[in-house]
Amino acid sequence: MFVEVALPLPLPRTFTYAVPPELRDAARPGARVLVPFANKEKIGWIDRVASEPQAADRIKPVSAVLDTTPSATPTVLRLSRWIAEYYLAPLGQVLRTALPAGLADSSTDFIILASDPGDEGLTQHEAKLVDFLRGREGPQPVARVRRELGERASWPIIRRLEEQGILRVETEAPREQPPVRTRRMLVIARVLPTLLAREEAFGRARRQREAYEVIEGLGGRVEAAHLTGQLGFTTEIVRQLVKKELLAVEEEEVSRDPYAQIPDGAAPRLKPTEAQAGVIVHLQHASRTATPGTFLLRGVTGSGKTLVYIELLREVVDRQGKTAIVLVPEIALTPQTVGRFKAVFGDRVAVLHSALSDGERYDEWRSLRSGAKRIVVGARSAVFAPMQNVGAIIVDEEHEGSYKQGEAPRYHAREVAVVRAAIEGAVCLLGSATPALESWANAKAGKYTLLELPHRVGGQPLPPIRIVDLRKEREKIKKTTGPLQEPSPVVVSDILAEAVRERIRKQEQTILLLNRRGYATFVQCRECGLVWHCPHCNVSLTYHRKRHRLTCHYCLHEEPAPKHCASCGSAELSFKGVGTEQVERAVEEAFPSARIARMDVDTTGGKWAHHDILGRVERGEVDILLGTQMIAKGLDFPNVTLVGVINADTGINLPDFRATERTFQLLTQVAGRAGRGPKGGDVFIQTALPNHYAIISATEHDFVGFAEKEFDTRRDPAYPPFSRLINVVVSGVDEQLTQEAAVAAADWMSGLLTARKVADVVLVGPAPCPIDRIRTRWRWHFILRSPNAKVLGQVGRYFYEKYRIPANKADLRIALDRDPVALL
Repeated sequence: MFVEVALPLPLPRTFTYAVPPELRDAARPGARVLVPFANKEKIGWIDRVASEPQAADRIKPVSAVLDTTPSATPTVLRLSRWIAEYYLAPLGQVLRTALPAGLADSSTDFIILASDPGDEGLTQHEAKLVDFLRGREGPQPVARVRRELGERASWPIIRRLEEQGILRVETEAPREQPPVRTRRMLVIARVLPTLLAREEAFGRARRQREAYEVIEGLGGRVEAAHLTGQLGFTTEIVRQLVKKELLAVEEEEVSRDPYAQIPDGAAPRLKPTEAQAGVIVHLQHASRTATPGTFLLRGVTGSGKTLVYIELLREVVDRQGKTAIVLVPEIALTPQTVGRFKAVFGDRVAVLHSALSDGERYDEWRSLRSGAKRIVVGARSAVFAPMQNVGAIIVDEEHEGSYKQGEAPRYHAREVAVVRAAIEGAVCLLGSATPALESWANAKAGKYTLLELPHRVGGQPLPPIRIVDLRKEREKIKKTTGPLQEPSPVVVSDILAEAVRERIRKQEQTILLLNRRGYATFVQCRECGLVWHCPHCNVSLTYHRKRHRLTCHYCLHEEPAPKHCASCGSAELSFKGVGTEQVERAVEEAFPSARIARMDVDTTGGKWAHHDILGRVERGEVDILLGTQMIAKGLDFPNVTLVGVINADTGINLPDFRATERTFQLLTQVAGRAGRGPKGGDVFIQTALPNHYAIISATEHDFVGFAEKEFDTRRDPAYPPFSRLINVVVSGVDEQLTQEAAVAAADWMSGLLTARKVADVVLVGPAPCPIDRIRTRWRWHFILRSPNAKVLGQVGRYFYEKYRIPANKADLRIALDRDPVALL
């Protein structure tokens, strides 16, 4: 007996293995197997039984079958095959993504410094790697070293040093079952109540004091990985704080029931409106048919889409005895959404998303697999939940770009949900106030059934939206600024400030949105014009005032904020651009009595940070909630009567064909947070582009009008929904070699299209990516565009399987992104 095994490797093929007689009963498609591969052992999945190959006596045998019941259910295996085919990805990588991480462990590689050669004769990257290992005792996991050093710890460098006897590589066999998960916590062990005590404890050790005070600000307890990862403090700083007995280290077992602390609460008794009732009846009827199809529910913000979801689940789960999947776009939305569903369905609700530990995901996965839980709520990976007899798949805020996976396999959870629903014979319901234009085009063409909720529940009107012209506001500031002074940025205009004061006086709540974090978006020398850039990416560094650091939001590089210009020595530095941290400071100064909460990546690193902040808002403990796009959607707080957009223009001019669509969606979604209760609400949008059609359409709550205008811009040249795209990105550590490789790949593709007379596919490029360097890698791309999805897929598949980039020192790579959500 022979089987094809899918391994989690970036190779477009499966591998043939023989199955010993004693393992044949368990060797079924979808089962995990332990197999020898390249002098190691890896865990893969049986794709199918294979016919006997030539030279069968040379085929290696399977070492073990690890599942009594295949971990990839027949539906998940079939779905994974479709993803591998459509999104041009290895089946093994798709299955690794679809299943809990603990089920896909492979051999773990460690490196240790065998002999110290000094820095003589080493390249810059080799010297960096050797220096890194000098400061650490014992074997270091290669994955962790590569995370910290990036391309300076690539495998070619490791192998060269191994050949020279400088490094030794050791391999640990894979674990066959997921382990109990613990995490290393840092806890304040000694409280320093006075400034004098802090001066004595830290002296001139400024970074140690910063780390201590950051932990203090996070409640005196923080995960070590968060402190040294996202917050940027070194392990040496942690070691010194522990040595001084200011911090204690604890190993904490991670909770296996991530949402046990969320009370179920009482399900509210809501009577559907006439419009809701019509939609619910339509969906319930469809759920009883053999091929229900896909539905697009366009409901204005506050129209009660969640009630429709709950009633559909009552029909499918309670009356028909089936299971259901609910996808939400942001982890920030998950606690509130889970609370709503648990109030109705109790402990039958499971949660799956990437912020859970391996142990939590594994336990939730098992509860769904066994049928103990019947409904799963989660982010995009929840579409792979191992459930039997699925009756409904709901995709909330279906327009959100976060449903698209950024790394291989680059699947889009909305499209995968549509395919899985078709496989299962389930209802697929896509819900949004601002549908993706592809979904809207499918509904207009009859591919999806369009359902609409045009009015808010209770007859509440959509909030009026007023535009504040930032150009005029800036002119006001210039008139009051001296000739030698630099005008301060407009953060909160006078009219918006007065509206906020009125809400504080009435004990109502305000939301302020700025989709840009940090304090200042870049630092510039006033004398010579130098701008501080990331050494690894072609982007400016963002200034974070609280930590007094410059940070790259792409590779997380950090460095101290400058005091003098590195080029001319001038101390005249300008901190330009506005981020959420600066908005927070300005709001604190303008409204000193207000209780303020900021919600962005910097304040939500803790596991339950989203839930804690939103809980404070819900309990009325926050007057002003400000943050990035994570506060713009899905939140329902009746006491929020004012929404202010600090700057609506931050994303509208990005070099990407979806930039205008994303801006309209963001403005419409955040405006919908206002006036959801009986008090009504108002919205103020600050913009320097008051006549842009995306801004005007948002102020009029006019999705249909916006869609028609946006369609006009995408017809010629054709962009989705009038064409399908594959973005082919070539990257490498050498700029010239990367360019040459991109040109060679595009020429090869052009030759293929000409030789095969493929008329339906147009090649655009090659050219540098808009952001042409990220994490030390130079990036070029070309685009394949076609109105024919099938032909485009065939061309992409041929290129994916046949084209091989030449091997060289530039560590060149090719990534194919089908149906990209962004081209940056």
